[in-house]
Amino acid sequence: MEGRNTSKNIRESLKKLKPGILDRYIIRQFLGTFLFTLVLVLGIAVIFDFSEKIDDFIEKQAPLKAIIFDYYFNFIPYFATLFAPMFVFISVIFFTSKMAIHTEIIAMLNSGMSFRRMLWPYFLSAALIAVSVFLLSNFVIPHSNIKKLDFEEKYWRNPDFRKVNVTSVHRQVYPNTYIYMESYNTITQSGRNFSMEKFDDHGKLESKMTANLVRWDTTTNKWGAWWYYIRQTDSLGERITTGRRIDTVLNVGPEDFARSPEFVGTMNRRELKEYINVLRSQGSDEIKLYLNEKHSRYASPFAFFILTLIGVSLSSRKIKGGIGMQIGIGLLLTFSYILFLQFASQFSLKGGLNPGLAMWIPNIIYTFIGLVVYRFAPK
Repeated sequence: MEGRNTSKNIRESLKKLKPGILDRYIIRQFLGTFLFTLVLVLGIAVIFDFSEKIDDFIEKQAPLKAIIFDYYFNFIPYFATLFAPMFVFISVIFFTSKMAIHTEIIAMLNSGMSFRRMLWPYFLSAALIAVSVFLLSNFVIPHSNIKKLDFEEKYWRNPDFRKVNVTSVHRQVYPNTYIYMESYNTITQSGRNFSMEKFDDHGKLESKMTANLVRWDTTTNKWGAWWYYIRQTDSLGERITTGRRIDTVLNVGPEDFARSPEFVGTMNRRELKEYINVLRSQGSDEIKLYLNEKHSRYASPFAFFILTLIGVSLSSRKIKGGIGMQIGIGLLLTFSYILFLQFASQFSLKGGLNPGLAMWIPNIIYTFIGLVVYRFAPK
């Protein structure tokens, strides 16, 4: 009997969640306002970006076809997903405020719809946008970023955008094995004053190799060390080996020393995961940047639900100042969220904050803010 009642209650609950006329109206308003805001802001962004770069495009004779299809067709989805949380928040504030001013919210609540039930179509719309952004960020935009960056380097960025000479290169290439180069030239793919040290599990030095020069051999795909000196220590004593040239096998290539920070945005979900495993095996400090990107791609979609809850709770009642005041509060909260996210990211990169925690801290804090404003929303 109890099982039958439970099944009946579940069916009734699902029936209540079935989208009705008011739900479809809210979803239509939400998505329509979101798309309108998206198109409007993206249009302004494209105009400002084009006016800033037009001189470089003319100077470097960028073809019109490349400007449109290689750059702006890839710039638009990147910019849209980057600021999508802001667009969602503004959209929710804008159309919900209009509904509150026209007493539509009061009519819904007086008709028997609870405020919690009214949130259902909002969250459905937010879920649709969140899933779209997640798929774009992990599978579509990484490949479009490759085309965008290639265009920028060819027709916009200065020739010295990528560092030609990288100094003081420290890298762990294997467990307990570390390399150092005083300087590395990305054009000649060679490093000067190279050293490689290998330690045992107790931290005792087993061998050390030094060389005046290391250079990438494109034929063998190996690093060649020139005028090398190797000192090995084991139970039999110390052995010294010297010579003019020797090949070394390292799990790093020339591209690992020439990548710009934008490279992180060119990898899809699988590629990012594999590259993080490589950096982890190398013990590279760069891993923080890629872990931030990985966790950000998962944390960002949840921001849509949090900002939607805050937006609805703030704008569902009439306040002094009207829509302008509510949009102003919404923009302030949105920019503070983005600013907080940037601060957390920098604390992760420059400090000891865990990358996963850093990317989720803004969501955690703004979830509490959302619950507080929800408590004071009209019921």
